[in-house]
Amino acid sequence: MSEKEKKIPVPKEFSESRYVTQPEMLQVSQRLQRLFIGIPREVTLQENRIALVPSSVKTLVAHGHRIVVEIGAGEKAHFSDRDYAEAGAEIAYSIKQVYEADVIIKVAPPMLEEIDHMRPNQILISPLQLPIISGDYINKLRQRRVIALAMEYIKDESGTFPVVRIMSELAGLSAMLTAAELMASTSNGKGVLLGGISGVPSAKVVILGAGMVAEYATRAALGLGAEVRIFDNNIYKLKRIQSEVGRSLYTSAIDPFVLEQELITADVAIGAMHSRSGRTPVVVSEDMVMKMRPGAVIIDVSIDQGGCFATSEVTTLDKPTFIKHDVVHYCVPNIASRVARTSSVAISNILTPILIRSGGVTNIEHLFTSNSGLRHGVYTYKGCLCNEYLGERFQIKSTSLELLITSDL
Repeated sequence: MSEKEKKIPVPKEFSESRYVTQPEMLQVSQRLQRLFIGIPREVTLQENRIALVPSSVKTLVAHGHRIVVEIGAGEKAHFSDRDYAEAGAEIAYSIKQVYEADVIIKVAPPMLEEIDHMRPNQILISPLQLPIISGDYINKLRQRRVIALAMEYIKDESGTFPVVRIMSELAGLSAMLTAAELMASTSNGKGVLLGGISGVPSAKVVILGAGMVAEYATRAALGLGAEVRIFDNNIYKLKRIQSEVGRSLYTSAIDPFVLEQELITADVAIGAMHSRSGRTPVVVSEDMVMKMRPGAVIIDVSIDQGGCFATSEVTTLDKPTFIKHDVVHYCVPNIASRVARTSSVAISNILTPILIRSGGVTNIEHLFTSNSGLRHGVYTYKGCLCNEYLGERFQIKSTSLELLITSDL
């Protein structure tokens, strides 16, 4: 058989098609998402702050986002409805109008009744105050299939916690000023001035932790003339705080014996420890508190993560203190709410760039896949619990967020 006879004939439509001009397949650009943000009025724990101030609202509206603010939401921080309306926000006269938004931002965890207004795939950005929340709170968010982010666990590009950092600065300064008030006779204190004067020794302040709260509490205490003792198991943090303050300080690792000896003679003890994922450790036992001076003051700034004093119990701004073993305890989880306007601006400054970046993606959920810092803050995602500590605490099965969104990574 010749070579010509061996060839299999190919139909013309198959052989000639390769010479025909093919249409070019161009990528169709997807429409960028414009956020619909709701800011409800806070109703819990005498919360006076608001998540976004008018200047931030104006910026976000200029980027094309829609913002609805519940009537009276900013009054306690001295921002009027008129301020928000002039900034471009819509004023809602009912809570249902606010919860129609795709993203809800609060500066306190929502009440169970507020969660009833939420819907599947709605995004909630609020603090996760561990002593306050319950298993019912977590389960209700799961039932509603809400995507919930804890403000205090959101990380920035450097790996730090920006909301915690700025609130820590504010809480550290506020804690020392509060301690000075509580020791005054007019507050039923023992009448001791925090800073010493000529011929009279200054008060002794013991600070647990060497992070941002401790740094700013130390600055305030030294500025008032008090004697400061700082305890932390992280030696690098102790070196950092001395470097930042710019002077040699009394620092120590958390040795129970040494700590107890300092607490026995302390006038003020500040709990300034922060946990990266769960509850803060209890480093001061009830026995240690019992040995403190009568009239001494404990300010547990760590109470929003459970507290580092065994005797700490959550209090409110209406009734901020209680006395146990003759020691005054101040355990307000939203201590920054005492200076609501300043702290509202601080929170707003952090959230605004995040929200602007969110508007640059086709879907805000895609931001989680590209931003590990935001992923770190997610604790419920479409019906699943994503925080291992919360799962252990409330006996609820938890699943890694990376596994839930693995198809997008």
